[in-house]
Amino acid sequence: MQDLFQQFIENIRSTTLLEYIAVVAGIASVWFSKKENILVYPVGLINTIIYVYLSFKNQLIGEASVNFYYTVVSIYGWYIWTRKDQRQRPILNISFSTAAQWKGQIIFFFILYVTIFLVLTYLKQAFYSVVIPWADAFASATAFTGMWLMARKKVESWYWWIATNIASIPLFFVKGLAFTSVYYFVLLILAIFGLIEWQQRARARRE
Repeated sequence: MQDLFQQFIENIRSTTLLEYIAVVAGIASVWFSKKENILVYPVGLINTIIYVYLSFKNQLIGEASVNFYYTVVSIYGWYIWTRKDQRQRPILNISFSTAAQWKGQIIFFFILYVTIFLVLTYLKQAFYSVVIPWADAFASATAFTGMWLMARKKVESWYWWIATNIASIPLFFVKGLAFTSVYYFVLLILAIFGLIEWQQRARARRE
């Protein structure tokens, strides 16, 4: 336990300025998402672009692909969240997924998980020896699913974010990115509160 704590302290001390900036931007982005504030996207882009670089540097290939995907979907989400009808009301509102949409999410996740796992297994053997295929694939596939659902303002996006954060806490710690590991713990707490708040807003719209 003492060795683990010492490793954590050493990793925190070696945290770069870029990682600090990415973490602060990421926390702010999730906070804006919880509040259904459009700033979730421009602030989030700072986070995702930095983490594409950091993930490649630390051989977290799945996470690098996730953050590249975040960047692309953030641009799409930024656009669709700003769309309004003729009365200047948002076209997209927070809502629950239907049973068919839930089924689609699970299939989407499963296909992504298997695909990413197979790709990472190959990369581990050929190029990146320290890749952890099963863990990286799970964190990546849940994040892909959550990001798409958030862009569509689906309450269930938070379930996928919670799963992503739980998987990412030990994954980044093992890779020596202790500050990022703490960051994902903070995101986990925010995701739980985000889920509660979006559930309340979705129920209020149905009443």
